[in-house]
Amino acid sequence: MNKLMDWILRAFRAFDWPLLLILVIFCILGMTVMHSAVGDTDWRFASQARNFLLAFFVMWAVAMIPPSRIMKFAIPFYVIGVAMLVAVLLVGITNKGATRWLNIGITVIQPSEMMKIIVPLMLAWYFDKHRSELRILDFLIAAVLLLVPFSLIIRQPDLGTGLLVLSTGFFIIYFAGLSFKLIAPVFVLGVAAILLILHYEPVLCSPDFDWVVLHEYQKHRVCTLLDPGSDPLGKGFHTIQGMIAIGSGGLYGKGYMLGTQTHLDFIPERTTDFIFAVFAEEFGLYGGVMLLLLYTLLLARGFLITVRARTQFGRLLAGAMTMMLFMYVFVNMGMVMGILPVVGVPLPFMSYGGTALVTLGFACGLLMSISNYVPTRKSSESGE
Repeated sequence: MNKLMDWILRAFRAFDWPLLLILVIFCILGMTVMHSAVGDTDWRFASQARNFLLAFFVMWAVAMIPPSRIMKFAIPFYVIGVAMLVAVLLVGITNKGATRWLNIGITVIQPSEMMKIIVPLMLAWYFDKHRSELRILDFLIAAVLLLVPFSLIIRQPDLGTGLLVLSTGFFIIYFAGLSFKLIAPVFVLGVAAILLILHYEPVLCSPDFDWVVLHEYQKHRVCTLLDPGSDPLGKGFHTIQGMIAIGSGGLYGKGYMLGTQTHLDFIPERTTDFIFAVFAEEFGLYGGVMLLLLYTLLLARGFLITVRARTQFGRLLAGAMTMMLFMYVFVNMGMVMGILPVVGVPLPFMSYGGTALVTLGFACGLLMSISNYVPTRKSSESGE
């Protein structure tokens, strides 16, 4: 009986209560908006409720595992993850021109989603093990560890997930001590490339011009971002309808379940990638600002956990998980508002999807584990 009580107390202590409160609010808000977005597909509402429940138990289970134990899974998880990405390219399931899924017998999984957690976990472990004396070689090895899964994901092709994995891994490398002097030239080159694309857009977006490094559909996404009106009923349809829905919401919105763009089926993928358009149409600018404030609270709690982490591994991993959440929000809202290409990135805790919610639950579980971890003398002496 005493052991049971001790387990129950330990289970409840695993929660980071401020973070849990924010997530509960997101759950209520997400299910409320989903009820309006599903329309006639009521099965998605019930399915999303199950997804939230599964994500909660995944989060709880991960939160109960101390970071010192989580570290031990970094290498096996990374090796298995890369092996599954290779298997996807060889024997993966193809759907709508993309080969991203793997049949493992009992279910079908998308290994690239797992790499959003596995890659930061591996990099955090690597830099923690070499924290006493970081050299340029260590950063080069870390770059290879990052670029291997990134290149495999891009080949599927899955640009959205690939960019999330790349950015999250980059943040780990930066937090580990990468000099800003090395980043600045890359940033300048990136800005210069964007300006050149804007200047030469008519030539670059002509049908006969081959971008070489991008697939044809990826080229079309960039070109329709620059000029959605060039293909209003095709590649530009998503962007145009998203912007119309957001604009029609005005300051106060049309009211809950009163969005015409939503319920007349003008908004594409309204339960997944474009659910922010549904929210903005019904709750308006003020509702969008409140949603951004809620995400800001989530990120602020993540950064607070990061700075309070008691180990190098915890700081790096918590920072990466928080920045991953930021990238989710930034990329999704950016593509819905027409300032970024449509790349298929869900809005955290709002968009429909089991895999994405479980991944987010796992990330929040890691944050809770790091938040509550107090190293013992033995673990401190061993460097964990």
